[in-house]
Amino acid sequence: MKIIVVVLILGILVALGSAMLALIRHKGPSDRIVKALTVRVGLSVALFAMLMLAQKFGLIQPHGVY
Repeated sequence: MKIIVVVLILGILVALGSAMLALIRHKGPSDRIVKALTVRVGLSVALFAMLMLAQKFGLIQPHGVY
């Protein structure tokens, strides 16, 4: 479970970095930026849904900060 979460977070960061590089290089809006940000949002939603389902099925347990 931890590996999947780390992979999704890294994917989110890569998509965000790709959008930033496209914005810097093209100096304006382009389809590449939109696609990269769409991928980032999709991965973020998938990560959130996966964490909620994992908690519901008991795969992860929430804990308080002591």
